[in-house]
Amino acid sequence: MGGPGHFAPNGRCASRPIAFWISRMNVLILGSGGREHALARACARSPSLGKLIVAPGNPGCAEVARTVPLDLADHAAIVALCERETIDLVIVGPEAPLVAGVADDLERAGVACFGPSRAAAQLEGSKGFTKDFCREFAIPTAAYGRFRSRNEAKAFIRARGAPIVVKADGLAAGKGVTVAETVEEAEAAIDGLLPASGESSAEAVVEDFLDGEEVSFFALCDGVSATAFASAQDHKRVGEGDTGPNTGGMGAYSPPSLMTAEMADRVMREIVLPTVRGMAARGTPFRGVLFAGLMIGSDGPKLIEFNVRFGDPETEAILERLDDDLLPWLAAAAKGALPGGSPAFSADAALTVIMAARGYPGEPLLGTRIAGIAEAERLPGVAVLQAGTRRAGDDIIANGGRVLAVTARGPTVREAQERAYAAVDQIRWPEGFFRRDIGWRAVARERAAGP
Repeated sequence: MGGPGHFAPNGRCASRPIAFWISRMNVLILGSGGREHALARACARSPSLGKLIVAPGNPGCAEVARTVPLDLADHAAIVALCERETIDLVIVGPEAPLVAGVADDLERAGVACFGPSRAAAQLEGSKGFTKDFCREFAIPTAAYGRFRSRNEAKAFIRARGAPIVVKADGLAAGKGVTVAETVEEAEAAIDGLLPASGESSAEAVVEDFLDGEEVSFFALCDGVSATAFASAQDHKRVGEGDTGPNTGGMGAYSPPSLMTAEMADRVMREIVLPTVRGMAARGTPFRGVLFAGLMIGSDGPKLIEFNVRFGDPETEAILERLDDDLLPWLAAAAKGALPGGSPAFSADAALTVIMAARGYPGEPLLGTRIAGIAEAERLPGVAVLQAGTRRAGDDIIANGGRVLAVTARGPTVREAQERAYAAVDQIRWPEGFFRRDIGWRAVARERAAGP
């Protein structure tokens, strides 16, 4: 990303030391998607690494690490695996284990965890919690209301008008958001979230629509300070031209041109640092990666939502640009001791195209055979990261909604895009689909700027 570096609690940007060292460590990555494959590839390159395990992992992870079948809801089994394998650091990929308190259980067992406590993970686990937190600590975000009553929510929607945004309060795998173009569409979204009469345990957040362009911004946090990491632009809608329902993400590229050094500095000072300070003041310090989903408008950055883990598919693109050793940075954040400066990234761009199973984001078609991955990976600058896959003999089989994250690096977004789609075209999977326009905003800007 360039520009901003390490920010201490006083808001000053510290200089980065020439090097910092953490002894070789045994690492466990929790998760099974493309994000975890990307993290495993990055950790496998580290001279700080001892053994590397991914649980449960996937066939791609198995190419660079040992994979272990594991139920991520079984925290006792996770702790037992750490004790058996003398794990020094756990890197948590998905959000659900963090919201369920896996970091707390690991800490009690004496194992360092890159990921926040259950209390700090509320920043992702509850949209309402985060909106109230933003109001308390003056973090710029959209005006909102929290509702357990369908009638009260609809009255708020009619008063505010459309477009308007309706969100499920809890975790929804990136699909619990309706950007309603009409009041009727917003009311229908409320009908799907709240009961017809009275109040319930379910909650919805309704907030004003923000104009601008979305960006995903990532910062490493150690409980008291924060370090800018990288940014990307995700493509949430299932269809080309940003049409259709929201998904977990159909592709991403990094870096987005509108995230200049100056804008990144504003995000750190106006959003990330107040969050780190606020969480510490509440007695729930945040350690791990803070993923701020932002809307960049004419009046600067505003927070759409927080996530408390690396994004998917943003991570696949971002880590292809990382020139630094990832592992010591994650270990330092987990241990509350981030150094000065920020990780080094290439000036190159990287772009990820998600290949999904037919039926996604609804019921995906499982069990179909995928061929051509090896051919795609032989193209220069290309990595095929596996997500929803399993192995059956010598075959790779689709086993989820988002199945492959085809990623390419190039001097410009346009060249990274061309390489990524050339790789996609090598993959033989009739039952899969993908968008052909990932990175369209950046490519249009590059074309407008000339050769």
